[in-house]
Amino acid sequence: MTPPFKWEGRTDPEEIGISTRWHEKVRPADAHARGGITLIGFPVDEGVRRNSGRGGAAHGPEALRQALCNTPVLGEPAVWDAGDVACEDGQLESAQAALGERVADAMARGSLPLVLGGGHEMAWGTFQGVVKHHPDASRLLVVNLDAHFDLRMARQANSGTPFRQMHEWCMANGHAFNYRVFGISRFSNTQALFDRANTIGARYWLDDSLQDATGLHDAQQALAVDLARSDAVYLTVCMDVLPGAQAPGVSGPAVLGVPLAHVERLIDQVMASGRVVAADIAELNPSFDRDRITARLAARLAARIARNRRA
Repeated sequence: MTPPFKWEGRTDPEEIGISTRWHEKVRPADAHARGGITLIGFPVDEGVRRNSGRGGAAHGPEALRQALCNTPVLGEPAVWDAGDVACEDGQLESAQAALGERVADAMARGSLPLVLGGGHEMAWGTFQGVVKHHPDASRLLVVNLDAHFDLRMARQANSGTPFRQMHEWCMANGHAFNYRVFGISRFSNTQALFDRANTIGARYWLDDSLQDATGLHDAQQALAVDLARSDAVYLTVCMDVLPGAQAPGVSGPAVLGVPLAHVERLIDQVMASGRVVAADIAELNPSFDRDRITARLAARLAARIARNRRA
């Protein structure tokens, strides 16, 4: 078993005023850990391996926590750490089910689960936790910031299949699958994936349509309508939605990507709805990072999500 992450970092004893950092704020999650956010690590890239991707995302949660340690506390609610969900002997499905249990437990405590990955196969685990706590998923909105649809057909579930699995679950349980993706690349998704997205009614915005303020405004207007029609939102952010020059430490870097400022505006809008019940950050791969910049970006987004959680 992996030992618990040790939260430690810089202190400013000579500073006048509040100088608290995340490593001083995070507490272990237990039965009394109510409200705020709950960090859950998913140090797994078995799905990436199955998807013929480059390994290393299993080290993402540790790198992300390390980057969060010295992040200053500026309005975050309580922050709990529920540890990691391991994947033993390639048993991805068991790990995803265990992740779902931990996500559902955080939600039952009135806390927002924020899952740190790890490959995007984590999304199927997070979704299982969401629908366990909210079995009536008919008005659940899934918002994915990603260069890829992750709707693939495959003999074995992997990092490219989680949203197809969600669609199949919704169909089997009589629910609509409300799936919105921002940042899709026309050069990283096959025609079959575009056809499948259209068939299941997914709405998506291409990366090249989100490069300027006009494109972002149009996307946000459509998103506002979707948010108003939902009563629960699952927000998932794949780090490969960002430009590869800014976020090299991912399993599949984007050539163009969506500018960071625009990614943050979309995250802010989703969080401001007050309907987010679970969130995660996927595909951080420190094996290919440069100066820990991708880990710092992931930590920035994690802290942004936390600061927009006001309970």
